[in-house]
Amino acid sequence: MRVLGIETSCDETGVAVYDTETGLRAHALYSQIALHAEYGGVVPELASRDHVRKLLPLIRQTLGEAGLDIADLDGVAYTAGPGLVGALMVGAAAGRALAWSLEVPAIGVHHMEGHLLAPLLEDPSLQPPFVALLVSGGHTQLVAVEAIGDYRLLGETLDDAAGEAFDKTAKLMGLPYPGGPELARLAESGRPGLFKFSRPMTDRPGLDFSFSGLKTQVLLAWQASDRSDQTRADIARGFEDAVVDTLAIKCERALKQSGARTLVIAGGVGANLRLRAKLQQMTGKLGGRACFPRPAFCTDNGAMIAFAGALRLQSGQQADATVTVAPRWDMASLPPV
Repeated sequence: MRVLGIETSCDETGVAVYDTETGLRAHALYSQIALHAEYGGVVPELASRDHVRKLLPLIRQTLGEAGLDIADLDGVAYTAGPGLVGALMVGAAAGRALAWSLEVPAIGVHHMEGHLLAPLLEDPSLQPPFVALLVSGGHTQLVAVEAIGDYRLLGETLDDAAGEAFDKTAKLMGLPYPGGPELARLAESGRPGLFKFSRPMTDRPGLDFSFSGLKTQVLLAWQASDRSDQTRADIARGFEDAVVDTLAIKCERALKQSGARTLVIAGGVGANLRLRAKLQQMTGKLGGRACFPRPAFCTDNGAMIAFAGALRLQSGQQADATVTVAPRWDMASLPPV
């Protein structure tokens, strides 16, 4: 079954073709970073308009790279939520119209399920049960995965997500947009231990997160500092260490509580090299393993949507003819595969 995947939940237009027999055939991604940089963040209306401009050319490009004609498709998957409503509508309308014209099934995919399943895209041996840490721009969640489609929320952020905290902290220190990756790069030249920030909510039971207070600590440290380039790097390193340690402590706690031996990490923050090393070390000590998608599949992409959609289409699930999206969508409400 050859499935076209479309991702337009925020500021990246992603398209891919996944073949259930041969694997990923082709994928392409267009980022709107340059468009939104002058505003210091994503402007929803501009994001929607740029998806309209880029989506069809990307579909043609991806099909060409896959060596397929549009009539060779057996199904269409598109991100139906969560995300920006206008951006979601672009992908959903295009995907549903394309499926209708080809008389093939279509399905709306949960964006975070796409992230969660991304590591399975290239590692078929990875199967539930496992614990998943989902750390994208607007989400920080720990999820117990008993089977595909059987998800139980263990903990989530009570305020800022880890990705948001990276972006906002970078902005308050004057780093360019997008701030999170810039802060992580800057932290590489920072000296460890010069700035010691708290590991929020690790001194109490439970698996929830909170990063807004950490962001405030960094602001106060930055305002009281000499604001030199080296100090900026040192603060960035202290902040990154605090976030990484907090995530690792909560993940270790989740693995012990659930009895799982495998930790899956997905979402944009999952590309952070220090986080990867820390979680691999932690799971190794527990006799388990940490599984990541390749960095290109940590951020939003069409491949994860094509793959997640193919699994559900293969099981007989499909959307009706209406075009609907869900800017807010609880992943626990998804039907099992």
